[in-house]
Amino acid sequence: MKLSDFDYELPPALIAQHPAVERAASRLLHLDGRSGELADRQFRDLPNLLKAGDVLVMNDTRVIKARLTGRKETGGQVEVLVERVLDHDRALVQVRASKTPRAGSRLLLSHGAIAQVLGRAGEFFELRFLDCTDVLALLERAGSAPLPPYITHAADTDDDARYQTVYARTPGAVAAPTAGLHFDDAMLATLKANGVTIAWVTLHVGAGTFQPVRVENLDEHTMHAEWYALPQATVDAIAHARAAGGRVVAVGTTSLRALESAAAAGALQSGSAETRLFILPGYRFRVVDRLLTNFHLPRSTLLMLVSAFAGVDNIRRAYAHAVAQRYRFFSYGDAMMIERGDQ
Repeated sequence: MKLSDFDYELPPALIAQHPAVERAASRLLHLDGRSGELADRQFRDLPNLLKAGDVLVMNDTRVIKARLTGRKETGGQVEVLVERVLDHDRALVQVRASKTPRAGSRLLLSHGAIAQVLGRAGEFFELRFLDCTDVLALLERAGSAPLPPYITHAADTDDDARYQTVYARTPGAVAAPTAGLHFDDAMLATLKANGVTIAWVTLHVGAGTFQPVRVENLDEHTMHAEWYALPQATVDAIAHARAAGGRVVAVGTTSLRALESAAAAGALQSGSAETRLFILPGYRFRVVDRLLTNFHLPRSTLLMLVSAFAGVDNIRRAYAHAVAQRYRFFSYGDAMMIERGDQ
């Protein structure tokens, strides 16, 4: 398939710039990938769509304050977006500046942080933060929430709280696993009381998730790498659900990619690894039965993933319906529950 196969028209007014007043107050579009049937619901209806014995797999990554601003020693303005923390004083980053910084040069960043450019690694730069013993602590002090490029306001204290799931535990993501933003503590308690098992995976979402696909022939696209970890307890919970007739529900494309990556060799395996899994229509899903997700950007790898999960025509109709019904799109927008289509 081609990149242009995954395009659609979206009025800019439907791009959510702020979250709903309450986390669970979003709308929920329910798509059955087998029949193509659509139903307009509220996110608070979710407990009625799940049954005792289902397992809900959630990504517990925590978004770090990955955006830094400052200037080069020569005076030019610079913006740094951390892609990945490498160790206590080094990170891979994207750098926006009028001129590419040279190896050996220093960046004078907010709140007195100073970083030396060690060199380039593909589209990223490797930085060493000087006089730093903990990059994560430095970012918490000097950085800001890395809101996506389509959100036009600067991150504030409200974003610090709302661009983070209530169950975030393991710091390392530079973009939120946005399907999880709809859950509040009351919703999680209701699901558990109803007999739904909550299981965990960690996938640190990278800034590459917002990078455009630059080739028309999708066979030529290379996915960005992301680190994930799947605990044995989650493998066991999925096996138990399967044995009891329950369904595996991935909360977000990140959870789905981690699970499918961990089953790439056959049986689902616990452990940690890098994944570059690129899911296109024709992919055969091994683990996930249902996907809870937000609406995705045109021409994006995530739109390709949901098209593989539900069927290209079903997703086209669902997105046209969502636009017509004025659903809110992208990170702070509304959600979809997708039943996997026939494989």
